[in-house]
Amino acid sequence: MKNFLIVPSILSANFCNLENDIRKVLHAGCNLIHFDVMDNHYVPNLTMGPIILQSIKNNKIPVQIDVHLMASPVDSLISLFYNLNVKFITIHPETTNHLDKTIRIIKNIGCGVGIALNPATSLNFLDYVIDELDLILVMAVNPGFGGQCFLKHILKKIKYIRYLINKKKRNILLSVDGGINLSNFSSVIHSGADILVIGSAIFHSNDCVQAIEDFKNILI
Repeated sequence: MKNFLIVPSILSANFCNLENDIRKVLHAGCNLIHFDVMDNHYVPNLTMGPIILQSIKNNKIPVQIDVHLMASPVDSLISLFYNLNVKFITIHPETTNHLDKTIRIIKNIGCGVGIALNPATSLNFLDYVIDELDLILVMAVNPGFGGQCFLKHILKKIKYIRYLINKKKRNILLSVDGGINLSNFSSVIHSGADILVIGSAIFHSNDCVQAIEDFKNILI
């Protein structure tokens, strides 16, 4: 059985009870959470910033963070996430004028480097930066809002990126975000994903711990 991680996206969590929601997914075995930062400029939504991660750290919640920056320009934001239990910082190539410089900024604060690919983003630039990456995030929806439907044609893109990673023989994680539910979870895994970012299907369920177990049980 292929190893994979379920990474809950707290964009869909209950922000009146955020600590409880995070502790629930920790109890379900998820030690990494996805944190969407949107600026109402690069994407048509405005969400959360590093002050929330500071609160998580201050309350000693033992979770690592996968930060997804959907903001432009992005470089000046990266340092704000230093020392906040951030494992990965993922940016979109369209949000920076000099991608190699942005990658160095992320590395310099001690975080893994991720690149996010929108549904229509070309893969050509990966030829020049793939050796610097720790994670590639494939968007299965157009970024901006939770609760969208998974775009089925993205499965082909996931498979091709899996091929590129295997060809390079590098330890790059392949993550998929957007519209993942019980009906498409298995297809995403078998297309080559290592990480499945899931929001609505976990936090909008009646029991998020059971929802995570339901995903895990699909592949048993």
